[in-house]
Order: sequence, then C-alpha cells, then structure tokens
Amino acid sequence: MAANNTITFYDLALSTGATISPFVWATKYALKHKGFDLDVVPGGFTGILERTGGKTERLPAIVDDGEWVLDSWGIVEYLDAKYPDRPALIPHESVAATLKALDHWFWNAAVGPWMFCFCADYRDLSVPADHEYVTHSREKMLGRKLEDVQAGREERLPKISAALEPLRAALGQHEWLGGSSPNYADFRIMGGILFTASVCKTPVLANDDPLRPWIERCLDLYGGLGRHPGLFPLFGLEQREGDPELFNRAAGQGGIYKRNTGPDSTRAETQRITEGMKK
Repeated sequence: MAANNTITFYDLALSTGATISPFVWATKYALKHKGFDLDVVPGGFTGILERTGGKTERLPAIVDDGEWVLDSWGIVEYLDAKYPDRPALIPHESVAATLKALDHWFWNAAVGPWMFCFCADYRDLSVPADHEYVTHSREKMLGRKLEDVQAGREERLPKISAALEPLRAALGQHEWLGGSSPNYADFRIMGGILFTASVCKTPVLANDDPLRPWIERCLDLYGGLGRHPGLFPLFGLEQREGDPELFNRAAGQGGIYKRNTGPDSTRAETQRITEGMKK
C-alpha cells in the first residue's frame, strides 16, 4: 500500500513548469481520482533514464511503495486492481473498449492536428536542454522542419474545432464522459486538451464552444489540478470569412437523441421533407 497515501510521480514538463505529455496529464488526474498525494519528480525529455535509475526512458511512470509501474494504460490497470476500494477509473470493461475507440478518434481528429499547429512553439517552450532532442525527434516524426509544419495553422485551427462534434454530442447530454461522475475517459481526453493548452500560443476553441463547461469542470477537479499558470488560453478562436462553422449551432438533429415522442414531435420535420409530394 502507498506509504503515507503518497505515490511518486515522474512529471514531464516545459520551461513554464506545465506538464506537456497528454499521457502524463491523464495519469496525474488518475492518481488524484484515486485519492493519492503525489511526490512529484520534475524534469523534461532529456535525462529520463538517469532520473528513473534506468527503469524507463518514457513517461509516465510511478512508484508505489517501491513498486515501479510504467505506461499510462498500465498505471490505470494497476491502480484499479491494487485499490478496488477507491473510486474506479475504468468501472466496467465496456468503458475500456469504448474509450479506446474514442481516444483513437480524438488523437487523429484533434491532438495530432493541434500538435502540427504548435510544434515549433512546443520546442521553444521546452526546457533549453531539450531543444535539440525535441527539434531532431519531432522533425524525424513529421518529415519537415518544425517551422514549416506549424506554418498556416490559422487555416487549420477552425477545421480541427469543427471536427469535434462527436465529443460535443456526448457532452451536450451528459455532465461527464463517465456519465454522472468523471472517470478515466474524461481524464484521457482532457489530457490531450491540456497538452494543447501547454503550447497553444493562439486559442483553439471559440469562447462559446459547447465543450467549454465540461473543460472548465475538468480544470476545477481536485483543487484546480488543470489550472496551471503556465498554460495558455484555450478559448478565443474567432471564425473568419471563409472558415467552416467552429461548431454545430443546430445540434440535436442527428445521432442518439430522444426526439420521437409521438406525431406532434415529428410533424414539422415531416411537413418539411414531404412538401411538394403528391398526396
């Protein structure tokens, strides 16, 4: 059991002190959800292997009373198995399956594209010792200079925002992705949003985005865990002429919504789509 209710947590942070990795962010939330205090070991990208005594060169990593646990998903499985008497992160196998699909979609729809929009800023905000590593490794990953990848983000940001309708559809009807209370689904997706907040020198979502209430609730969890002073504002993206709508302002017309309560509820739509038909 965790000595003094404290688990050692290896952070991955920028020069601002803000956590950078979406996986590390999600793990930080998972530990607080389980009610643990964190003994944070700070640091950036370089020197992880030395900092962890040769245990890992990737983060997140935790140490629970001498036991090392690696990988964000591995940590979630460990915490739920070791501490079943504390609030569950994955309360049912179906949550794990659904979250894996959601996470895959969100990474391709938003986290990856946002990374393309801020990759040079990401390098510039990292601790000085990390600049060479971040530049070389990310240019290897992306195939171009970071400045070239980041260029033109003003054209891309509205499209990324518009792509988030599945998330808005879910959170327009439920307070949390976990339903009536948050679970690891909320933390995993919020991890990608907080990664973006750590580097987004220009806002990525409209001020009145329907996702804002959920994001604000997540930021406030566990004593304002997500309200680090080193983060940038997420909200303030403005739609320019020629941009797509930043979000669907006519939500509720498709997907899983309880709409049919009898003929009165469908009459107007029926009249609209059958107008001009022969009787």
